[in-house]
Amino acid sequence: MKPKNSLLTLAALALAILPMTTSAEDSVHEFKVKDIDGKEVDLSQYKGHPLLIVNVASRCGATPQYENLQSVYEQFKDKGLVVLGFPANNYGGQEPGTDDEIKTFCTTKYDVTFPMFSKVSVKGDDKAPLFQYLTKAENPDKEGDIGWNFEKFLIGKDGKLLRRFTTGTKPDEPEVVSCGGSFIACDGLAAMKIAATTRPA
Repeated sequence: MKPKNSLLTLAALALAILPMTTSAEDSVHEFKVKDIDGKEVDLSQYKGHPLLIVNVASRCGATPQYENLQSVYEQFKDKGLVVLGFPANNYGGQEPGTDDEIKTFCTTKYDVTFPMFSKVSVKGDDKAPLFQYLTKAENPDKEGDIGWNFEKFLIGKDGKLLRRFTTGTKPDEPEVVSCGGSFIACDGLAAMKIAATTRPA
């Protein structure tokens, strides 16, 4: 009986420890991704910077938002804001190109200078880990799958999701810009409270 009791005790300890060792990521800073040139990027390098993460596409009706994204980046980059573009082909097959083709397109047509990353999946069984986190993270707007290309995730300096905007909200619209201008100087809960006050009724 003693060996059996010992095994039960060990099993109970293993179950108690397991949730601690398999806890989910708690911020975007815990992820590593590939940039558009195939180099690994540790997103922890953006600690202390607000981020605007966007799933982009080259053949979408919203593709001209590249211009708006670049404008917002130029407007706020001196205050620390970084726009991160992640090409994805999940919606209407509107990002069929290679990373090299995507890079050429967005830099020549829209003069993009903000960081671009290797094409990923943002929906389905092969959803990239970063977007698994983003689509589950708490925020005052919505949770769940991305609806279409050019959905925007506003990230605080601590790597937490603050706001989430759908395709129809352009990056330079007052709802996004005023929120961005407010949270750039803030962190954590204070930033969340300020962001929430800019949410439309």
